Amino acid sequence: MLALRLTLESFRFAWQALKSNLLRTILSLLGVTVGIFAIIAVFAVVDSLEANVRQSMNFVGDKVIYVDKWPWVFDPKFPWWKFFNRPVPTVREYRLLQKTLGENSKGVAIFATNSGNTFKAGSNSMSGGLLQGVTYDFRKISDVPVMEGRYFTPQEIESARGVAVVGHEVAKNLFPNGSALGKVLKARGQRFVVIGVMEKAGKNVLGITGNDNNCIIPFGMFTKMFALNTGGMTGVTPSIGVKGSDADPGLLDLEYELKGVLRNIRGLKPRAEDNFSLNRPEMLANAISKLFSIIGVAGAVIGSFAMLVGGFGIANIMFVSVKERTNIIGIQKSLGAKNYFILFQFLFEAIFLCLLGGAAGIFLVFLITLIPQDSLPLTLSAANITLGLTVSVVIGMLAGIIPAVLASNLDPVIAIRSK
Repeated sequence: MLALRLTLESFRFAWQALKSNLLRTILSLLGVTVGIFAIIAVFAVVDSLEANVRQSMNFVGDKVIYVDKWPWVFDPKFPWWKFFNRPVPTVREYRLLQKTLGENSKGVAIFATNSGNTFKAGSNSMSGGLLQGVTYDFRKISDVPVMEGRYFTPQEIESARGVAVVGHEVAKNLFPNGSALGKVLKARGQRFVVIGVMEKAGKNVLGITGNDNNCIIPFGMFTKMFALNTGGMTGVTPSIGVKGSDADPGLLDLEYELKGVLRNIRGLKPRAEDNFSLNRPEMLANAISKLFSIIGVAGAVIGSFAMLVGGFGIANIMFVSVKERTNIIGIQKSLGAKNYFILFQFLFEAIFLCLLGGAAGIFLVFLITLIPQDSLPLTLSAANITLGLTVSVVIGMLAGIIPAVLASNLDPVIAIRSK
């Protein structure tokens, strides 16, 4: 109870001191406000940017391992020509993986993509479209958000029928006056009946339009239109995606099994190097995290200079406050006030001043997040709010500890005689 009473008394003295010098208080906390605003604004932008980039990469799927010729993240120690001489994934390997992989796999799909296509429907056309040939389990590998209509049936995939699931922009440009379902579009001379329309994705911070410009067709039809790469420089290179199980959170079991099956399929000897790459979305996510952590550290260093200026300003004001109230300190000590009571009184004043400045800086960041942003919506997380307030308390303690110690060690007789 005594500690609580002393704390409340110290808080009351600090509050009265701040109110009695309102203009000085406001000017003092401006430095802390600017510093906290700079730091938290940088972290908010970095966090929002990282979240937006990760969301932009949803097309690569979650809990998926991709079998490719090339790795997504290159090892500088590995000779490039060894990557170049690797074989590309084939339909035969896809079929064998489908039959061989056990319960660690929830789906296997082979797919290939060709860009820069022109789609036509009657007198309407659209250039720059993306044609994507997929097998049935592709929707397990990647996000295919069908808004209207349906996805492919296994029979449509196996028989390579001329059907398509199109993106929002494709449907809008080719069929502006009604629903695209059941309508016919042409791509590279082939006719496709639209059976599904995907949700609008819009442009993200990377400029990627998601599935908006896509036209997804059965893989068999795709191979009739484009020659697949068989290991050289020409043709479209397919990829194989394998969906992992929730019971294998790190996908380690699936990776070991997949590596063993692929080595067996390709007839690799026990000591031979892998001639394939097993890529995961986490590779890109880790690279992005490293990049944004560097940006965050750089922003924090820049913001810390503003906090340093604010801290010096608070310390200066606290020294002035001690000088002005020396007589009052002497009276308090002569009436029995302990040293720690005087110390807490000034230390709380410094911390409270910094907390006010920090809260004002966080509030300014919150106001910025309310501004509508299509490409990069900003969010202020609870972690950043906690960080801002914690930094404010630490700065208050560092800025106020020396003036508080000096005030608590004043001789009461000398302090009373001061003017």
